[in-house]
Amino acid sequence: GGRTLITCYVRYVVNLEEIDAFREYARIWIDLINRLGGKHHGYFLPMDDDKSASHRRGFSFSGMGSEGPKDIAVAVFSFPDWAAYDFYRSEAGKQERCKEATEIVERTKCFTSYERSFMTPIFG
Repeated sequence: GGRTLITCYVRYVVNLEEIDAFREYARIWIDLINRLGGKHHGYFLPMDDDKSASHRRGFSFSGMGSEGPKDIAVAVFSFPDWAAYDFYRSEAGKQERCKEATEIVERTKCFTSYERSFMTPIFG
């Protein structure tokens, strides 16, 4: 029983030369999702190698871990249920800000592909 929290995880392959355009795109979608009934948990962008290089060595499970690609960004957002998600999907394309975000991607190619997964959270 009860409502199921719908969490959407989006993994982008970003064009690092257009990361500022991707940031602009991300800010638009954070606002849109929050205004259309969702809760955006943020975008997570690749870290600068110079600052993170010293923390990249060693993995908790020997022989299982590997370094991930350096051109991946992630977005995570949730909706209280499928009805709220469906409302967002039906309304987002009508918003001027959505058209603005689409234009940024078409103009700059700030990401080259993305994958979307639906998940349900486990909280402590």
